[in-house]
Amino acid sequence: MRIAEDAQLTVAVIRSKGEIELADRFRSAASRLPGGPEMARLRSDAFGRIAAAGLPHRRVEDWKYTDLRAKMTDAHPPALEEAGRLDEKALAAGLGRALSRLAAVTYVFVNGRLASWDSGPLHADNPNLEITTLGKELGGKGKGQSEALAERLGRPGGPSYAGLDLNLAFVTDGAIVTIPDGAKLPTPLHLVYLSDLSEPRSIATRSLIRLGRGASATIIESHVGSGAAARQTSHVTEIEVGAGAAVEHVKVLAEGSGSQHLGTATVRLAAKSQYRGFQHSEGPALARNQLFVTFQGEDASVQVSGTFLASGHEHIDTTLVIDHAVPRCTSRELFKGVLAGDARGVFQGKVIVRPDAQKTDGKQTTQALLLSETAEFMSKPELEIHADDVVCGHGSTSTELNDDHLFYLRARGIPQEAARAMLIEAFIGEAIDQVGHEALREALRERARAWLDKGGW
Repeated sequence: MRIAEDAQLTVAVIRSKGEIELADRFRSAASRLPGGPEMARLRSDAFGRIAAAGLPHRRVEDWKYTDLRAKMTDAHPPALEEAGRLDEKALAAGLGRALSRLAAVTYVFVNGRLASWDSGPLHADNPNLEITTLGKELGGKGKGQSEALAERLGRPGGPSYAGLDLNLAFVTDGAIVTIPDGAKLPTPLHLVYLSDLSEPRSIATRSLIRLGRGASATIIESHVGSGAAARQTSHVTEIEVGAGAAVEHVKVLAEGSGSQHLGTATVRLAAKSQYRGFQHSEGPALARNQLFVTFQGEDASVQVSGTFLASGHEHIDTTLVIDHAVPRCTSRELFKGVLAGDARGVFQGKVIVRPDAQKTDGKQTTQALLLSETAEFMSKPELEIHADDVVCGHGSTSTELNDDHLFYLRARGIPQEAARAMLIEAFIGEAIDQVGHEALREALRERARAWLDKGGW
């Protein structure tokens, strides 16, 4: 027990072992993290909020199904000395054959630091793409530039929760991407965050992405792991979509069975813009994927979908908040999960329609396939509607494999395991079909098949 004091009140606060270790890790690492005095202040403020509130737990409504305080029993040291040498074989194994061969401009961050990039220097000689790294900008000599970036990282207005603060306190590197007005990327931009560890470590990275007016791009973020050591990763992606712009944003999470991943994306959409997002998660010990979307301009649209695949004692949490703050916007969400063994899946999807957001059209669907009697799926769809001229709905179901469908395939000579795999692939295929980029869609199908090929379902 530790005693927290201020001028008015003395309060006894019980802290978990993980929270005490986390505070110790921050104190020992703070002076070695990148950035100037303003960034150091922001880091200190962020960690101060974590220390005051503690890690989120089951009594916090948004975290009732994912008790981070109970699950984060240890806080690993930040990976500040393990940065950077790229092992091409480890990268290819983590991404899988199809994804590693996908034609794309690729930037690879290893253990929280840039390790490899395509297309020449960081400021690529390409009028359609401006890219640099967070670590480089934080370490820049220009005081004004560093302070401006620190202000952007710490600015208010986004959701206030432990994930953002934890990331801000420890972040080391990531991509800063700007796609100018009217620019159209001919091939995807692939940001790979590889954790290649021999000892338990924590890693914090962040992507800052802006699309100008009328711009378009496909952006992939792959979070993959190599090595047998446990890892705790934190990643934040901030996306600003300009008026009339369109972006497809795909996140792949496959860091390994010893990983705990806390990921967040915030998306802000201007008028007549489009955001198409997809999340694929497989095999973590613990994952929490959060997406916060805010419509800031009228006639914009969002389509978000995803798949989550878990077995053993794995736990995957998908939490969405879609905020219709202006009129005449459309949102669609479709998530499908497969849970085997003692795995646990969580889906929390909240659609908010503000009083002035008339003519809103929002629909949300989530479905889980339970392959064992001990697998669990918790779903909490929410509609918070403050306007009267809207069309909104949600649905959530969980089911088992259909015995009649399985018998049909078996009767045609298909072995039991192959028949089950075919039905599972067909189940999640509806979500994967939402991905617009054809080669990327096929790469995701291959990842799902590789997970299914492990068998035992």
